[in-house]
Formats: sequence, structure tokens, C-alpha cells
Amino acid sequence: MAESRQPQGPGKSVLGIGQRIITIIVDMVETRVKLAVVELEEEKANLFQLLLMLGLTMLFAAFGLMSLMVLIIWAIDPQYRLNAMIATTAVLLILALIGGIWTLVRARRSTLLRHTRRELANDKQLLEDEDR
Repeated sequence: MAESRQPQGPGKSVLGIGQRIITIIVDMVETRVKLAVVELEEEKANLFQLLLMLGLTMLFAAFGLMSLMVLIIWAIDPQYRLNAMIATTAVLLILALIGGIWTLVRARRSTLLRHTRRELANDKQLLEDEDR
């Protein structure tokens, strides 16, 4: 007959404590991995936004430079064409400047795995406090 072998006596509590410790460690690791995955997904979305903003910035800068070239070429034409080209060039270059500054601000604000690193620092601090 198959008997289930359950440890009895002092060994039973040691095994129970060991199982609880392993369960707690597995839960901690699982939480940290989930947090890292969430942060990586956020960073992926931020990277996509940065690339999109960079593309628009480059597009506005290209059109601004093309307008500047046309402005230089058409500088000898009648006055109404000159004013139109000046306005177009100014608007596109200002949009390119705003887009570039906005992209730089967003890029500097992004930090990779900020929350995961903070949680790991908290864990380390708690472990150091328990050792004392």
C-alpha cells in the first residue's frame, strides 16, 4: 500500500519554512519580471513616439530648407512672391525648431526600467536592514 511519506517532528517545520521561503522568492521574482515587462512596453511606445516626432521634425526641416532655396532663387521676382516665400520658410523652420526641442525634451525624460530599478533598490535596502 502506498503510504504518503510526510515528515514528522522537527524536519516538518524546516521543510515548511523552506517551502515558504522558496514561494516568497518565486513571487518576488515574478513581480519584478512583470514590472520589467510593463516598463519595456512603455519604453517601446516612447521610442515609437520619438521616432515619429523625429520624422516629422526632419520633414519640416527639409521643407523649410527647400523653401529657403526657392526664396534665394526667387529673390529677384515681384514683391508678393517674396513675401509668400518668406512666410512659408519662417513657418516651416519654426515648426522644425519646435519639433526638435520637443523631441529632445522627451528623449531626456525617458529612463529605462526606472520603476524596476527603484523596486530592486528597495529590496536591497530591506535586505540590508534585516542583516543588521
